[in-house]
Amino acid sequence: MAVDAREHTSSWYAATRHIATDYPVLHGEHRCDVAVVGAGFSGVSASLFLAERGYDIALIEANRVGWGASGRNGGQLIGGFSDPAKFEKRFGSSAAGIVRRMGLECRDILVERINHYRIDCDLKFGYLDVAARGRPAELRALEAQLEDCERHDYPHAMRLIRGQELADWVRSGHYEAGLSNAGNGHLHPLNLCIGEARAASQLGARIFERTRVTRIQHGARPVVETEHGTIFANKVILAGNAYLRNTEPRLRNAVFPAGSYMLATEPLSEQQVQNVLPADVACCEQQIALNYFRLSPDKRLLFGGMCNYSGRRPADIAAALRPRLARIFPVLANVGVDYQWGGDIAISINRIPQFGRIQGNTYYVQGYSGHGVAPTHLAGKMLADVVCGDAEQFDLFARVRHLRIPGGKWFGSPMLALGMSYFRLRELLG
Repeated sequence: MAVDAREHTSSWYAATRHIATDYPVLHGEHRCDVAVVGAGFSGVSASLFLAERGYDIALIEANRVGWGASGRNGGQLIGGFSDPAKFEKRFGSSAAGIVRRMGLECRDILVERINHYRIDCDLKFGYLDVAARGRPAELRALEAQLEDCERHDYPHAMRLIRGQELADWVRSGHYEAGLSNAGNGHLHPLNLCIGEARAASQLGARIFERTRVTRIQHGARPVVETEHGTIFANKVILAGNAYLRNTEPRLRNAVFPAGSYMLATEPLSEQQVQNVLPADVACCEQQIALNYFRLSPDKRLLFGGMCNYSGRRPADIAAALRPRLARIFPVLANVGVDYQWGGDIAISINRIPQFGRIQGNTYYVQGYSGHGVAPTHLAGKMLADVVCGDAEQFDLFARVRHLRIPGGKWFGSPMLALGMSYFRLRELLG
């Protein structure tokens, strides 16, 4: 039976989650080894890793577990943590090698966790990066990606698919080619996040929902203040991402929230499925303003895109996404839409996740820029590692300098939207 989705965004994920979480609100004073702020993938992953190592954890969430981007995203399981070329240019080939290994590790962590804790989240392998017709740069990018993976002994099968064979994967005249990757796939992100939180709770982590953090007092023993209680911790992890807002002033304007939107169609007939995605793979485009799509287990098309940097939210998400859907799949131009939803993701200007420390014992990560399902799980391990004294991976990313856009809410977002519009225009002009 579908669960009442009112406490989450009105998504297909919320309507089909297996468990409606009901962790308590934090009241009074509590003490712990590590206080974790934010129960999305980063915070839940870090909490589970630390609970496995015997730490006393308090995980605090302003809404419900998986309420933010972690529970409402495209559900695409994609390996890769960051662009190795950027790290090679800045830090050398050794750093690039670490980033490549991390790109594999983030995917492996997630799959191993699903299997170990028997989390029912519809994991299915099969993934296709697609290149649009009339955009030769996109095809060249796929060719370069395949060549790079072959050169560095990528362990999963990959193949460039063109011509008539492409129709066996995705039936759309909009695309010229696709790069398949057997190591990637798709899943139900909200059921994954809730399942991981449940595993952490069973290992002793205390989880508090509907508990908004109002202030953090830094020092030798940080204090996390909430609306109805206080936590005294040895260390703090900040994993609020786009929803951290002004909780930590030092991180203000480091990332910018961008709206991301999805719809779920009515269940498709078998003929419609064969006319759209006969291989049942997750697909993702190459552009800045990309579209991504896949089938749900009940044969709906889950279609996302229209990343919005301006701060303006569409009044009717389905109406805004329909023209994109119809352009790619004309046979679905008049299909019914049962769910539509959206919310914020956190964008880093250089598209590299941001890691850092505040006064030595508060750690943070944010800014996955829309590619966070697998990377967040490695980030959780990196946060747990640095708490335990192993800082190699954490410090590599903490060394990266990130730009901040001045002007805050009233100037920063329009300026970011202008910059993204410039890159979108370049794409359209080829």
